[in-house]
Amino acid sequence: MLPEEQVDAIFEGFSHSAFRLETLDYYHVGSDGGDVARYLAGAPEPDPDRKGPWLNQLRAERAAGKLRHRVHVLRTPLSDYLRYECEWGYLPNAAAGEEIHILDLSEHPLPTEVERLEDFWLMDDETVLRMHYDELGVYLGASLAEDVVPYRRSRDAALAASTTFGTWWSDHPEYWRANQQESEKPSHA
Repeated sequence: MLPEEQVDAIFEGFSHSAFRLETLDYYHVGSDGGDVARYLAGAPEPDPDRKGPWLNQLRAERAAGKLRHRVHVLRTPLSDYLRYECEWGYLPNAAAGEEIHILDLSEHPLPTEVERLEDFWLMDDETVLRMHYDELGVYLGASLAEDVVPYRRSRDAALAASTTFGTWWSDHPEYWRANQQESEKPSHA
């Protein structure tokens, strides 16, 4: 695994494109600042002191001409965590300039070109950070891939087969928290 300082330097040094392929149904990361629990408890929004700086960074990157984009490969029905990720992660991130796509394996087959179904970052089409997690979604670290070509093919195929997050989310109101809460209300006979 790479030292965290080296991983941080790779992220800080990208000049035009940072692509992320996500494959897990749950990420147990400390950077959520307790927002998963807050979301599930019905809090109205993410912690602005935690989320605000990230959104400002996304806006600044976009204004500087840098593209941060991702595809999350998932399968519906969504877990509570994926609902949180969509509503409190992807919605504000997309509004701040990140391009997010969903490849829902319940609706579309996995392209054969997605040779390496693992989490990774492809930075500036040149550097691949393979992201390692344990079975509970706890981040273990990152390593460099030697051959970038299969990861470029995976990115291109995943993007071509996916749907933009905004379109996908609009097509799935059954996962919106407001609609989940509405369906949990007792009906009056």
